[in-house]
Amino acid sequence: MDAYETLRTVVVDDEQLARDELCFLLEQMSGIEVVAQARNGVEALEVIEEHAPDVVMLDVQMPGLTGFEVARRLLRAGIESQFVFVTAFDQHAIQAFEVNAVDYLLKPVEAGRLELAIERVRRRIQTDRGPARAQNGELDRLLQLLGERQERRSQLAVKVGERFLLVQAEEVVHASVEDDVITVVTTSLSGTSNYRTLDELQARLDPAVFWRVHRSHLVNINRIKEIVPWFSRNYILKMRDARGSEIPVSRSQTKRLREYLKL
Repeated sequence: MDAYETLRTVVVDDEQLARDELCFLLEQMSGIEVVAQARNGVEALEVIEEHAPDVVMLDVQMPGLTGFEVARRLLRAGIESQFVFVTAFDQHAIQAFEVNAVDYLLKPVEAGRLELAIERVRRRIQTDRGPARAQNGELDRLLQLLGERQERRSQLAVKVGERFLLVQAEEVVHASVEDDVITVVTTSLSGTSNYRTLDELQARLDPAVFWRVHRSHLVNINRIKEIVPWFSRNYILKMRDARGSEIPVSRSQTKRLREYLKL
């Protein structure tokens, strides 16, 4: 492939804003065509099979299938696309996972770093190193590392007034986003977080304990006080914080909650 030949690209992320930002950056680069987008892992499999892109920009944290799981399935199916992962992990985690076969971008994606990733993709295609051969073993290794070394924050910084207070993760009752501001409520205080999105905050917490019950709400399932039936067979969660916060459960998460709590 000539260095200036157009790279057909698919962008996969469960957040519309993140997809829009990444597509905008890609469109500013020469030799890039975004042929499709996908909102989740299942949709990504269908879109990638249909379009057979040269490169796939894959979000790591997605509902249903993670970016790693999507890439692994595609490789096993013999799809010869290059994968660039987009992640909310901090720089130390990225360095721990960095391998020669794939590249990683840290959210929010910087234009210069994206250009470097695309240049790596071009070099890999030019050297004709088949992704199924070069990446399969590396992705297996990556998944093993992910299970063993993915960093979960035991403490979070919460801004209260002009101070940042460190709280234990298990003390967090819920976190909510409104007007791009993330509010974190613990058993004893309420403040704001410097994380850009709930996805980024959720990536640092134990997924078995912290559930995204609504697009705007993340809850500690061990801090639920009461489950109140609501309209259309949905629920409201009353939480164990000082205010007795009430958190709505989205329709898509209601089934999961019912199954988990045997409702």
